[in-house]
Amino acid sequence: MTLKTRLLAGVLFTALATPAVAADMTVGFSQIGSESGWRAAETSVSKVEAEKRGITLKIADAQQKQENQIKAIRSFIAQGVDAIFLAPVVATGWDAVLEEAKDAEIPVVLLDRSIETKDPSLYLTAVTSDSVHEGEVAGKWLVNTVAGKSCNVVELQGTVGASVATNRKEGFAKGIAGADNVKIIRSQTGEFTRAKGKEVMESFIKAEGGGKTICALYAHNDDMALGAIQAMKEAGLKPGTDILVVSIDAVPDIFKAIAEGEANATVELTPNMAGPAFDALAAYKDGKAPPKWIQTESKLYTKADDPMGQYDARKSLGY
Repeated sequence: MTLKTRLLAGVLFTALATPAVAADMTVGFSQIGSESGWRAAETSVSKVEAEKRGITLKIADAQQKQENQIKAIRSFIAQGVDAIFLAPVVATGWDAVLEEAKDAEIPVVLLDRSIETKDPSLYLTAVTSDSVHEGEVAGKWLVNTVAGKSCNVVELQGTVGASVATNRKEGFAKGIAGADNVKIIRSQTGEFTRAKGKEVMESFIKAEGGGKTICALYAHNDDMALGAIQAMKEAGLKPGTDILVVSIDAVPDIFKAIAEGEANATVELTPNMAGPAFDALAAYKDGKAPPKWIQTESKLYTKADDPMGQYDARKSLGY
């Protein structure tokens, strides 16, 4: 199986023995927006997965606002869709609208992010990576790479209140725990966008003597890292050399940066959350309960992993 095929296929859970078929369904997808290349790829791959199964997929772009997502969910309920996919922009504040979906007997599947609720029956399953693990992988890579050398880290966090941002921060802290030589000296949200990542990195560089006291950047996603790389170059620094760069998502452009020596490592987040979600709906339709959490795979990539080959395999996936 080629890398491109594997990416499109995603990681299917093995607990279900039924065929992955859920045709003649209409699914509403409340998507966060298009704040990153990964998010665009998730939307693109979701459309491909729906088409393969003969499912009508209605996508509502929330432009990174929870109120827009709540309106979209209520609209889907009014339309009488068969199921709702929700990629929640933040973790809290969903109980009321998900209760409305439950009352309408419309199953809700969470994609790529979890929520905080006292009533887990409000959603059918969550298809996500282990974002704590992603951050931990990044942290351990950095500890191993600096090999005991003193290393001051600046951190670009994701959207404030998003579960994935909270978890990736927690995971990185776990990854560097016990390595007294590695410490985070500055941490600020870059809102998961390339533009904001560049802006915040510029402020980090200015505050840290032109970047001379910064050993490494940890970014909660690749797009922020790519913006930060541009800020480093404009400040006369050599990203990947003067400042190590590790981030998460594995979007095509980060592989180009790795190939050019301007980034050092990325942790993969597959964009195919919809495939396993459609499989869960097929099982549910057949009267079988899917796992409450369907975990996707994470993998660390560095310059040793043929970055241009990775770029070529991913560039047509909608990033």
